[in-house]
Amino acid sequence: MRVLSGIQCTGRFHWGNYFGAIQQYIALQDNEQAFYFIADLHALTTIRDHRLLQQYSRDAALDLLALGLDPTKATLFRQSDIPEVTELTWLLMTVTNLSWLEKCHAYKEKKARGVAADAGLFTYPVLMAADILLYDSELVPVGIDQVQHIEITRDMAQRLNSIYGDVLTLPQSRVMEATAKVPGIDGKKMSKSYGNIIELFATPKKTRNKIMSIKTDSIPLETPKDPDSCLVFTLYRLFATPEQQADLTQRYRAGGMGYGEAKKILYETAMEHFAEARQRREDLEAHPDRLEDILQTGAQTARAKGQEVLDRVRTACGLSARMK
Repeated sequence: MRVLSGIQCTGRFHWGNYFGAIQQYIALQDNEQAFYFIADLHALTTIRDHRLLQQYSRDAALDLLALGLDPTKATLFRQSDIPEVTELTWLLMTVTNLSWLEKCHAYKEKKARGVAADAGLFTYPVLMAADILLYDSELVPVGIDQVQHIEITRDMAQRLNSIYGDVLTLPQSRVMEATAKVPGIDGKKMSKSYGNIIELFATPKKTRNKIMSIKTDSIPLETPKDPDSCLVFTLYRLFATPEQQADLTQRYRAGGMGYGEAKKILYETAMEHFAEARQRREDLEAHPDRLEDILQTGAQTARAKGQEVLDRVRTACGLSARMK
């Protein structure tokens, strides 16, 4: 079973990214083949600073490896290192109905907000389809909001197959149920667009400041508190064992503990949870050549499979063989 997923590199990863998706991506790496790519071509629709894009791409790779992605089990690569994906994108565009793209969420939402949508955003689903189809991907783990893109990918593959023969593998989506709903420091869904995130690998000082700024009510210190309605406790559940949760629940209900102390406990527990990953990240960051070797090795593996699929499609379409 070949699993594929792309990771956007439009900012530093945060708690919501980890508990909502990354944790599950890594759990799937024990499949026969798992391909994970840093979606830097996709990021060009929003990131126009070349230095920032390079940094975000590098940070994404460092974070994934630090969090447990094993390059001996999974193939990790940059999207832009695979030129075959852009050629397949064009071939798919020649069989893609305009109406399929007009109904896609991202385009419709921006258009509804009056934001000027460029051709990159409009054709984003075609590049996404090429990302999936280029590797004969069989399983694509996605959030519920991304299921539409897999359906459109299947539509494109079926359309091309109906014209040129059975050349593309039709992928299946696996809807990922988030291990937990992760609120931001203001209580809304944790998201870079809301500016309410807690980064996975920010400095300890910055992490502590973010946690201390979590929104709470004004109940006096001595008054008993309800952990089920407390944002600090909701985030604490992400990291704490059942025994730790029970202990802190008792302290909440007994009174005499302020939110400042609860935030301190959350900070210490979170820092302990990511301590080993933070050390792995620092070690890898100190050896940039090692990181680049991993990405280049991953790109070689991905290109070998991508070239095989692209050759199939080119031949079916009547194009000449690629120059080796």
